[in-house]
Amino acid sequence: MSSRPRVPGALVALVALFTAGYLAPYLLPTVVGRLSAGLGLTPSQAGLVGSVLLLGSSCAGFTLAARGERIGPRRAARAGLVAMAVGYGSAAATDLVPLVVAGAVLGGLGSGTATAVAAAGIAGQRDPHRASTLGLLSVSATAGALYLTLPHLAGGHAPPLLAISCAAALVWPLTGRLPSATRGNREAAPAGPLPQRRAGAVLAGGILCWSLAQNALWGVSGRIGLTQAGLSEVTVGAVFAVALGAGLVGVTAAGALGSRLGRAVPIGGGTVLIAGCVLLSSSAGDLASFATGEILWNALYPVVLSYLLGLAASLDPRGRWAVLVGAASSLGVACGPVTGSLLSEGAGYPGMGTTLCALLLLVAVPMTAVARHVSGRPLVPGTVRRRGGAAGAVLAGTAAATPPTVPQMGATEQEVTPIPVPVGRRRPAKSAFRLARPSDRG
Repeated sequence: MSSRPRVPGALVALVALFTAGYLAPYLLPTVVGRLSAGLGLTPSQAGLVGSVLLLGSSCAGFTLAARGERIGPRRAARAGLVAMAVGYGSAAATDLVPLVVAGAVLGGLGSGTATAVAAAGIAGQRDPHRASTLGLLSVSATAGALYLTLPHLAGGHAPPLLAISCAAALVWPLTGRLPSATRGNREAAPAGPLPQRRAGAVLAGGILCWSLAQNALWGVSGRIGLTQAGLSEVTVGAVFAVALGAGLVGVTAAGALGSRLGRAVPIGGGTVLIAGCVLLSSSAGDLASFATGEILWNALYPVVLSYLLGLAASLDPRGRWAVLVGAASSLGVACGPVTGSLLSEGAGYPGMGTTLCALLLLVAVPMTAVARHVSGRPLVPGTVRRRGGAAGAVLAGTAAATPPTVPQMGATEQEVTPIPVPVGRRRPAKSAFRLARPSDRG
């Protein structure tokens, strides 16, 4: 019997683990708001607790990038889920600020560990983009349901933290579907140093700035709607609810689109559109402009993020770059609220939006260049004709199963290995070369 029946179960486990790990960043606004209201912290102090939580998550990701394979996916995932359940649960059970901070840090380490294991596993899937899209769809739906449910529960800081802790406990039974050690598809991946080091470093730096800009706006969006646009809290909440629904539509569209446009166009073009949404939201003075900017932004953000995660996964089949890029994204998310507060206080909301817009446009260039570099030149009929003639063009354009040695239409063009030919007086005559035939034996 083949191992194919196990693949869907492993994918379900990875998507669930991805959802649990990403849930804390998605719920960060309500966590920070509940910490401020429930514990009497100032907004800056509550935001600092949230940043420390995300910094712990980022540190766990950087650590697991080098040691995850030796620990094993199942053991690392279970350790992360235990840290999440204990950390967030203990933080929800006490009103002592030092213990809340300690629990949030432990929970953040667990979230980062779960995300790192999920990212490494998704990188080993046959279609990393589809797997990451399923993960984003799952976490968006879960966070949206919690945003609708949490306001009806008791006040204080406990409900959102308990929700994350319970999510970790619910995912625990699915970890049995993960391998106890790294094997299977990873055995074919070459061991050794990180491949594509320059491209991976550029992508990690770009997604750090990209995530920082996203979360800088997200951290102050509520204040923009309340103070600058003059909206009520109920109206701002309704806009955010619709924006989360738009995020679900965006993730679904990204999954349906797949790799039809490659990666460079969605990453570069999507980032440019997001920059325009940031500029529109930050300068909003009424409901129409504020709602338009927030809804379009939340619809585009998961689309671009899914392609960035897929690009990171393609850099290394063993998933190391996927983990490192995810950790860099968490670091940018952690620094976002502080950056947004400082920029808005110093330059106002429109000035903050202009700065973030410029930053997004700048990072769009290197990230798009990495996507084009990694994707390579696509096989088009002309290149197939140069490589394999008319028969090669027919085989490459066939959608049916073809041997792995035959490149399919749209695949990356393979490198041509040069064969040295003697020159000078010992140069062989043209008659010494002939066509190879099946009857030739040497």
